[in-house]
Amino acid sequence: MLRLSLLVVLTMAAFAANSLLNRAAVDSGAIGPSGFAAVRVAAGAALLVVLVLARRQALPLWHRRRWAGSLSLTVYMVGFSLAYLTLDAGLGALILFGVVQITMLGLGAMGGAQVGRRQVVGAGVAFAGLAWILWPTGEAQVSLSGGLWMAAAGIGWGVYTLSGRAEPAALPATAANFCLALPLTALPLLWAVGEGQATGTGLALAALAGAVTSGLGYALWYSLVPRLGAATAATLQLSVPVIALAAGAALLAEAPGLRLILGAGVVLGGIALALPRPARG
Repeated sequence: MLRLSLLVVLTMAAFAANSLLNRAAVDSGAIGPSGFAAVRVAAGAALLVVLVLARRQALPLWHRRRWAGSLSLTVYMVGFSLAYLTLDAGLGALILFGVVQITMLGLGAMGGAQVGRRQVVGAGVAFAGLAWILWPTGEAQVSLSGGLWMAAAGIGWGVYTLSGRAEPAALPATAANFCLALPLTALPLLWAVGEGQATGTGLALAALAGAVTSGLGYALWYSLVPRLGAATAATLQLSVPVIALAAGAALLAEAPGLRLILGAGVVLGGIALALPRPARG
């Protein structure tokens, strides 16, 4: 149980690092959002394929499960990148994780997963805490196109996560998903958004996000999802924006505000409530 908990924390930290690397690269103008996504997927595919071959495993490119994995990963990558062209970061995270919750809980219940009242309440409390942290102050302009792109990204990520429950080998499955998502991800983004040339720093940050925090992080997530269940996996991900905000404040040597501290406590309390109780021996 302790090992599982540590691996979950490591995975959520990797997801939060994705957000920080994306912001560091794109917000600074070092690379555009479409270029970042394309390099991210390419770097993830390259490293994962090398690891699969080094372990003498087969790369299941043509298995029927690739339809769900690669297409949902593409929808997530494309939607996420295009949404932040017009959407505020805080509202974007709320839309993304709200839709992820609905998608995973809904599809999980339709698939026969047992979702208890305590898990639903815990997920609601955790999301309320996240909304408290991220809700914009003052007047916020909500872009319809940005909101729709982010909602699509949430559906894509929810489906991608749930598709991992049927994967017998997490690393080869993730590698195959990245390989098949590469052309699907790069072409629409490069066609839809005209961008300037990327700098070396932007390319390096995108490659780091793709190879380490996305490629390895997603492979680890695929290995954990079957052990967590749909409701627990969905709720745990609500910690990602909180970790990203706390890490960003630490990197900038800023003290976290009272709103972040109290909201983080509500999120963690909701997650604790949603976690399954250990069986009594």
